[in-house]
Amino acid sequence: MRVTTRLVVSIVLAAAIVSAGWTWFSARTERAQLLVELDHRGSLLAESLREAAEPLALRADAKALARIADKFGRRERLRGISLHAPDGKALVATAGLPESSPPPGPESEVDCRLIHEGAVHRCTTFLEHTPGFLAVFHDASHVDARVRDVWRRGFLRLLTQVLLITAIALWIVRFDILAPIERTAEWMRLQRSGEGGGAAPPTGGLLGPLASEAAGLAQSLTTARAAAETEARLRHRGQSLWTPERLKAHAKERLRGRPMVVVANREPYSHVRRDGKIQVLSPASGLVSGVEPILKACGGTWVGHGGGEADREVVDANDRVRVPPEEPLYSLRRVWMSKEQEEGYYYGFANEGLWPLCHIAHARPQFRAGDWEHYRAVNRLFADAVLSEVEGVEEPCVMVQDYHFALLPRMIKEARPDARVSLFWHIPWPNPEAFGICPWQREILDGMLGADVLGFHIQYHCNNFLETVDRTLECRIDWEAFSVRRGEHATLVKPYPISVAMEEGAGPLPSKEDLLRSVGAKGTLLALGVDRLDYTKGILERFLAIERLLERSPEYIGRFVFVQLGAPSRTSIPRYRDLVSDVRKEAARINARFETKEAKGWQPIALSVAHHERTEVARWYRVADLCVVTSLHDGMNLVAKEFVAAERESPGALILSRFTGASRELRDALIVNPYDIDRVADALREGIEMGPEERWRRWESMREAVRENNIYRWGARLVDDLGRVRLGEGDKPA
Repeated sequence: MRVTTRLVVSIVLAAAIVSAGWTWFSARTERAQLLVELDHRGSLLAESLREAAEPLALRADAKALARIADKFGRRERLRGISLHAPDGKALVATAGLPESSPPPGPESEVDCRLIHEGAVHRCTTFLEHTPGFLAVFHDASHVDARVRDVWRRGFLRLLTQVLLITAIALWIVRFDILAPIERTAEWMRLQRSGEGGGAAPPTGGLLGPLASEAAGLAQSLTTARAAAETEARLRHRGQSLWTPERLKAHAKERLRGRPMVVVANREPYSHVRRDGKIQVLSPASGLVSGVEPILKACGGTWVGHGGGEADREVVDANDRVRVPPEEPLYSLRRVWMSKEQEEGYYYGFANEGLWPLCHIAHARPQFRAGDWEHYRAVNRLFADAVLSEVEGVEEPCVMVQDYHFALLPRMIKEARPDARVSLFWHIPWPNPEAFGICPWQREILDGMLGADVLGFHIQYHCNNFLETVDRTLECRIDWEAFSVRRGEHATLVKPYPISVAMEEGAGPLPSKEDLLRSVGAKGTLLALGVDRLDYTKGILERFLAIERLLERSPEYIGRFVFVQLGAPSRTSIPRYRDLVSDVRKEAARINARFETKEAKGWQPIALSVAHHERTEVARWYRVADLCVVTSLHDGMNLVAKEFVAAERESPGALILSRFTGASRELRDALIVNPYDIDRVADALREGIEMGPEERWRRWESMREAVRENNIYRWGARLVDDLGRVRLGEGDKPA
């Protein structure tokens, strides 16, 4: 109420000052104009009477003068005329004039002025042939009356304005300020008390930006409350949950405040142009989902390839930009490469060479000397970027990600022996015979062993790597400690099963019908697949399993729908282009086969080939009845864990390939061999028909596994081992 009063009083005072100033100016102008009119009228009349009045002055003929005055009396406000001797003595005058008439000004000029306190206007002029002067008198009382009228009208206008402004101000304050504040305050009270139920904050109006910030604050509060409640619950049970806050404190203690630098080919945010404006995209990516929470919790720098069309337009002079856009927590350092470098390094050596080499998925690796040269050059490019980021920093910590940078650890370590370097290999590691295909296997292994800590998803991949090193390089392997000593440097090789963060406080459940409608699908039983369009993901095999399910169980026709969110990937590689075409054709074939008149408009497979943002994918996770992950070979596969981590009202069923790292942890998923089409079809039916009690048991078990072994625990284990590295003693791991 005080704020409203101050606002209204301020507006009224401002209006009053402005109105009073304008009225004063108007009154002053009006008075000046009226006096000019009197001067003009008096001087004209004095000039015209001067010649006729001279004989009357000599004869002192008052009657004749009165007749002249009567003649001109019809003129507005003329009070009379008088003739005077040079000393000012009245010779003759009409009745009712002022008693004294001072002499006029200089000769040949008409002197006009107000007399009798402004009530009378007098103009005087010397007679031309007779000594003396003529005076013409007008009534000037109307001047003050007009000025008073201007002030009176100004006051009434001011009063009207004040009343109108006050009413408008009160209306605006009540409905556009106070009402949104009350709604926002009530919404925040409900959020604070935990009674909000995920209700959306008030939006729009003057408080739109404030509401947006309040929503972010409430989301943070909800997330923190949920994390605190979960940790308290687990502590009560003798367990301990890793949270962003705990990881941040842990990293600060273990790394002693050293900056964290993450190196990955993919950037977590890209800037593109849409409709003439720059927009930020956050693509769905297992690597980003797994690694970004570490930097969000600990801060630091992400060094990645700037591939967005507008990426260069938003960086500073050092090619950096703060992210996430809505709440910057760390820096993104972008590295630029030429088209030839990208073709050779990324599409060539990394994805036509190392990718199929490490995945046992029946694609022949392609190794070309030109691609290898580009691979080395780009690794050097990224090494230079990392070294510039850590210049002047004592014992920096660098976390290198994935098979794109096998040479990078050695490059960093040679330039900065005091750096603590880890390399996490996100894809599988093959057996020594398979890896022996690579012509540059010694260089790759040597580059990887430049790291102090080398991580894979599972122990099996660690064993394969150590066996490969044992057969290829001269080194000493400690099989008990799982470390490799090459020269004076030691590398710890361990499994670090990567994970995701549990989704907390996601808000109201999306509408399944609306989501299905967005991809042109309909049905009551929703199965979901989320993958890059890659030949290792087993997409064609799962389509065949869906076909087999509908063959065996026609009762699901018209009810069951499988939505495949497929992100196009590496389309410049022929194998990938062919896969996109094959996936489209197979989906069209199966849809055509099961098209019926009874289920008009229904199709069993809805294929959405596009880049989907993480927020969009998360909405699908929350409503899908089943999630199908049938990778033919995968390091971990975070889609399975993201589905389990999604916040939902009822449990879902997970069908998971035995050839994924996730199958070692999510043992209550329906584990399948993706090559066994009949078994996958059986698992689809089992997931649909599973009883509520078993569904809940499996779901809670999987969620407990993801909750306990979340991404923050993964980061903490890496940070632990990185912090234990003893530099200067042969880089010996503790």
